[in-house]
Amino acid sequence: MLKPSSFGFRTNDRSILTLDSIGWQLINSPEYVFDGTARPDTGHVIFQYTLSGLGYIEVEGQRFTLPAGTGFMVKVPSRHNYYYVAQEEPWEVIWLNIRGEEANRIWDLIVDREGPVIRREADSPVIAEFWTMLSGIAEGTLTDKYQLSVRVYEWMLSLLRTSREPGTELSASTSTIVDKAKRYMKEHYAQPVTLETIAGHCEINKHYLCRLFQKAERTSPLAYLRDRRVEAAVGLLRTTEWPVQEICKRCGFDSPSYFGKVFREYMAMTPLEYRQKKLEFPYDAIYYE
Repeated sequence: MLKPSSFGFRTNDRSILTLDSIGWQLINSPEYVFDGTARPDTGHVIFQYTLSGLGYIEVEGQRFTLPAGTGFMVKVPSRHNYYYVAQEEPWEVIWLNIRGEEANRIWDLIVDREGPVIRREADSPVIAEFWTMLSGIAEGTLTDKYQLSVRVYEWMLSLLRTSREPGTELSASTSTIVDKAKRYMKEHYAQPVTLETIAGHCEINKHYLCRLFQKAERTSPLAYLRDRRVEAAVGLLRTTEWPVQEICKRCGFDSPSYFGKVFREYMAMTPLEYRQKKLEFPYDAIYYE
């Protein structure tokens, strides 16, 4: 059973992302203070997230409280100071430290969007993936530096994906609904799919589906469906000898004229021109995700 613990990793390999340390900790001592300008360990980035209790961080002279559901992102060294103030409830946190140029780049992107203090739901993919990683390490099944590098990078991409704008973090339930809708559209793009049928499949109303989809994908469900239809058409134009009208039908477009219009918007040429221009456009498939 997973319990509060911490793990450190040491390697001289700077060619990949490396996990420096990771842990789950209960803090109840006012001696817990970390000054980002005075730490002996440098060259890494830190993510620390509050599960319960309350902590504090000062960044560039500005003080932030860190209640449950919030986390901070800082680099070492930098002008920051995080600490615990004695109170009835301990400060329960999870954290990880990462080394590598890509970690620094992604930290900068997220801090530019959200600031040094971010908010994520406890059931968000970012936190769920953290627990999966910590469990694997605690069980001894995830210790190889290359495996760790892959998992850390996947975790950072999840963090980046949910940091589009303040307040756009995705819960696990939202991700499940959106993934279900995407899977349905990928499997049924050839059929006369409507917003109502997609929402019905997900057992929610169409307006709520549109809000969730926009939040998660920055596009509408029907625009996502159109992308999948064009992808399918591109593939069929190159891998079959079917007439354009047949491909139009098999990809779910209402009419050849509408198919031609949409295809030109994506490819700046007609379907027939794409089929003929194999040298200039030697692709059997093109993806818009």
